[in-house]
Amino acid sequence: MRFTQRAVILATAAAASLAAMTASAAAATPASAAGTTPATAPACRVVATIPVGSFPIGIAADPRTKASYVGNSGSQTVSVISGRTNTVVATIPVGIAPQAVADDPRTSAIYVANFETQTVSVISGRTNTVVATVPLGSGAEGVAANPRTDTIYVSSSPVAVISGRTNTVVATIPLGAELAGIAVNPRTNTIYAVNELATTGTVSVISGQTNTVVATIPVGGNPFGVAANPRTNTVYVANGSGTVSVISGQTNTVVDTIPVGGDPFAVAANPLTNTIYVTNAGSNMVSVISGRTDTVVATIAVGLSPLGVAANPQAKTIYVSNTGDFTVSAITCRRR
Repeated sequence: MRFTQRAVILATAAAASLAAMTASAAAATPASAAGTTPATAPACRVVATIPVGSFPIGIAADPRTKASYVGNSGSQTVSVISGRTNTVVATIPVGIAPQAVADDPRTSAIYVANFETQTVSVISGRTNTVVATVPLGSGAEGVAANPRTDTIYVSSSPVAVISGRTNTVVATIPLGAELAGIAVNPRTNTIYAVNELATTGTVSVISGQTNTVVATIPVGGNPFGVAANPRTNTVYVANGSGTVSVISGQTNTVVDTIPVGGDPFAVAANPLTNTIYVTNAGSNMVSVISGRTDTVVATIAVGLSPLGVAANPQAKTIYVSNTGDFTVSAITCRRR
């Protein structure tokens, strides 16, 4: 589904969500998918609600600086949030419709995929300025960085491979026309690109050594977001049909399917705690999944139409971009 189509759907969902705000707030108590609270469930709460630009979508967190970067698709900017104060400390102009953001903590570079201008803006995290603009030739739905190889992958058509040293496209990988999210496992140098199909979507597994597709994995319907946990070599895919597919990086097969909230969109993994976070745009919630049990151990009420999510392990904070009310929710989770 293309960007403009999703924007109409999400705007409609935001309007419907406004009428359901009271019900969403009442559901804020952490609970599992079955409606019970496990004894080991984390106590999660929203500690700050941060105004940003219009229609924020993509978000990335830098574990070294504890800063987060939010792509505001409606205002052509990136908001920089301080992890120490949970306030916006800079606003950076980028291309039109920035909807995906990735961070390379080794180089302090931030990569922003601009859908309408078909470019990637490269931001220096040291100066909060755009230092390069990389042309793609087609709109980009997702972006991911491998800090071990200083390589960036963009899910345009085809997948663009960008050198972080030269900020140029050095290879392209032909895939389907309905590309969505993309993620990297730096430890295995493997890339996972989501093909957004209505009935049974797929994930293309790409070798970072050869830039070739080595496997194709069927997942749920309308998949979009994807995240990898390098410590467990596990990949998580948010299916718009209401589930998360759990993929083993060793066997390239789906080993579990987890029911979550309405219209799951984006996924983030915290490798230090083996916890996964999923935004549910249709129910204004974030599902918290234990990577040990593959179960939902908490749900958190956030703003309207949450889309993007990023976990900052060092700051022990999760950031969620709420597209419907132009805010970012900062969440902390502690074990009981």
